[in-house]
Amino acid sequence: MSHEIDVLVLGGAGVDTIVHVPELPVPFADSHMIRPGIVTRAGQSGDFVALGTNALGLRTHHLDLLGDDPEGDLVRALHREHGIGLTAVPQPLGTKRAVNLVGPDGRRSSLYDATRAADTDRLPEDTVRTLAAVSRHAHIVITQPCAQALPTLRAAGVTISTDLHDWDGSNPYHEPFAHQADLVFLSSTALGDPERAMRRIAERGRARIVVATAGADGAYLLADGELTRVPAAPPPAPVVDSNGAGDAFAAAFLRAWLDGIPPHRSALHGAVAGAYACTIPSTRAAAIGREELLAGVARLERPGRPDTP
Repeated sequence: MSHEIDVLVLGGAGVDTIVHVPELPVPFADSHMIRPGIVTRAGQSGDFVALGTNALGLRTHHLDLLGDDPEGDLVRALHREHGIGLTAVPQPLGTKRAVNLVGPDGRRSSLYDATRAADTDRLPEDTVRTLAAVSRHAHIVITQPCAQALPTLRAAGVTISTDLHDWDGSNPYHEPFAHQADLVFLSSTALGDPERAMRRIAERGRARIVVATAGADGAYLLADGELTRVPAAPPPAPVVDSNGAGDAFAAAFLRAWLDGIPPHRSALHGAVAGAYACTIPSTRAAAIGREELLAGVARLERPGRPDTP
């Protein structure tokens, strides 16, 4: 079958306001002087995955709810500047927005505006069906209302991936995403036992591949029942911010996996892209390119490197 879209991204379009703070948690004070300043830019999880897959040469289309507001204009401009297809469904409540507090070591704490979504929000079923019919793969973000689109995607026959982010392994909100996707990403941050959580996802759902990223410790990969460790990639420059690292990992993994590369090597692609993302200031929206990614994977696979399988 011929496809017009390689990766259809659902959800996760929005705007972040970046605030650099002296430390996390932020010490209580009447005021703080913020340098290098406070910056608002387009780019939440779906935007970053779309940027990543597009930069790696995959034909990418993004579908989400957007408001007729300045934040929505920023999101539209980001997609237009990078040549990423965007279908924006009107959202009367406004475009998703968040404040990201970024510490000196690059760690972040995100504050999401919960007033920009409602339980009754829906992505039009006809729109989802039409886009899925010409797509090879769908990556679904866990933002409202993407869970309702899962049955339509399944019926269309596309493969599905999702990112559960810092799921604790028990919050029921995440379960429809975890159990309906063929490929599941998540962070190990809130998991006491990553292997147990990963195996539960595989046992209870459809996923044959589950990846739990672990920051500087690399990642865990569960593929067809076998758990392996994936080494971390050395960042190509000083680490300044972890924002978007998981999205970059997912985008690069998808590029390799859709090319038929085995899961462990696909995860190496993800590790290189995630490390690169940590060197990009949170005030920018940028993704690793194909040549730099492949060069980084080659270095990571070089014989004699510790932890290289």
